[in-house]
Amino acid sequence: MASGAIVTYLRVSTSEQVKSGLGLDAQRAALARFAEAEGLEIIAEFVEVETGKGSDALERRPQLAAALSEARQRQCMIAVSKLDRLSRDVHFVAGLMTRRVPFVVAELGPKVDPFLLHLYASLAENERKLISERTKAALARKRRYYAALTAEQRAELVASGKATSLGGNPENVRAASRDGARKSAIVRAEAANQRAADLRPLVGKLSAEGASLRDIAKELNVRRIPTARGGEWSAVQVKRVLDRAA
Repeated sequence: MASGAIVTYLRVSTSEQVKSGLGLDAQRAALARFAEAEGLEIIAEFVEVETGKGSDALERRPQLAAALSEARQRQCMIAVSKLDRLSRDVHFVAGLMTRRVPFVVAELGPKVDPFLLHLYASLAENERKLISERTKAALARKRRYYAALTAEQRAELVASGKATSLGGNPENVRAASRDGARKSAIVRAEAANQRAADLRPLVGKLSAEGASLRDIAKELNVRRIPTARGGEWSAVQVKRVLDRAA
């Protein structure tokens, strides 16, 4: 493995992005501190925005697949700020470790062996199950509470703008949905801008040499540099990168 270089992988979801310690800025800062302390150079960054279930399937994580590809080409490690940024699923983590790309977790330090990573992943998976069970129990209690309300109590809650069912106030739900969509769009735009910045030197050089958008796309594919979604390049995608980088 090439020493002194790492590829970083950051992951957020629409529900987690505003929580302390899980945002992109927090992850990026933690990885930067880790790299500086260990004398490592961050040579590429990949950002995943997880928006649905099934995120532990690699085909649903194109940026992780792209990070794996990049690390194999560069013969270096992949670094994450916390193990759960990879996954809370022990089998998924174990599967990643069979791909012969070493992972390092900034929170745990550079010398944690694979056995301990499996152990930490197992603990994280158990924590996820406990959280799910507690959430289901809380929802069941809430349903029983709403079901037991009298007509007078419901009227009082409605008058004070409070919920009388799990769905809550429809207007509040729609507002929350719009806010979530807006924040998700901001995260996706930030990831796209970062990707454009990473590719600016190479794409700008090729463009300055007179290469067409189609030629640049072909060159990126030849070099096996993935798009933001982990696929192959087209002229349209190259133009978007140039527009973002301008």
